[in-house]
Amino acid sequence: MKSEQHEVHASTAQRDGDTRDAVVALLMNRGQATAADIGEALGITTTAVRRHLDNLLEAGDVTVAAPSGLANRGRGRPAKEFLLTPAGRRQLGQGYDVLAVDALRALREVGGEEAVRAFARRRAEQAMSSVGAAPGPQDPVDGARRIAAALSAAGFNADAREVGNGVQICQHHCPVSEVAAEFPELCEAEISAFEQALGTHVQRLATIANGDRACTTHVPLERVVPRATAKELR
Repeated sequence: MKSEQHEVHASTAQRDGDTRDAVVALLMNRGQATAADIGEALGITTTAVRRHLDNLLEAGDVTVAAPSGLANRGRGRPAKEFLLTPAGRRQLGQGYDVLAVDALRALREVGGEEAVRAFARRRAEQAMSSVGAAPGPQDPVDGARRIAAALSAAGFNADAREVGNGVQICQHHCPVSEVAAEFPELCEAEISAFEQALGTHVQRLATIANGDRACTTHVPLERVVPRATAKELR
């Protein structure tokens, strides 16, 4: 009897762990969401979702986000939206941050800032290798989608969407966000790689490394000569 009870408890704990992981993964994909949204996506009750969110809040893995404007579906106060914290993101495979930071610090001590920038450029080029540099004017929407696909393949879970007078590339997960917080060269090299692939200037609007819910880059629909190219033309 005790053995059967133990198996039941173990099975329940496993299901709870799987559901909690699914909640974390969904928040990573969407950036932020309400308990009702999460429940609908996972096919479980809002009450069950709130129980997991309460545990994640207590553990410091999620926090209540600033309203996005999408949660107010009727009268009354908007539903709370939840967002992963850096600790929550670490559950998704960011366990080598300390090692990476130590390695880059050592690289900077030996080779200086240029060595770090060279490493960052090489890393960004590898992520964008399937996209390549733009041989001429590119369709910004198609180019942004190809970049998003390359980023997703590299573990950044990205998408591209048309917004106003441009396209936004949104990276909902960054495997190196905590490293980039100390070494912004990683983000700078990434933007440079975007510009080379698109043949136009782009603008970084937000980064996970700075505490934002996603890394967001604006690509204008009208071509703007990238900074590096503009210098070459002088």
